[in-house]
Amino acid sequence: MGGKMDQAKGRAKQAAGVLVGDKDLEREGKLDRAAGDIKEKAGDIADDVEKVASKVVDKVKSAVKR
Repeated sequence: MGGKMDQAKGRAKQAAGVLVGDKDLEREGKLDRAAGDIKEKAGDIADDVEKVASKVVDKVKSAVKR
């Protein structure tokens, strides 16, 4: 499941927990939201690393051609 889905699921669980007074469900929702946040950030970092790696490969190819 993606980060956004975990965040949405977490918000729903957290709200339901608050609504019915279930602290465990509320806590579980908070954990799901945090997991979603982490997945989103990890995805962003992976994208950044891929961009940097691509630039390095392009520079090495350019240097080899000279």
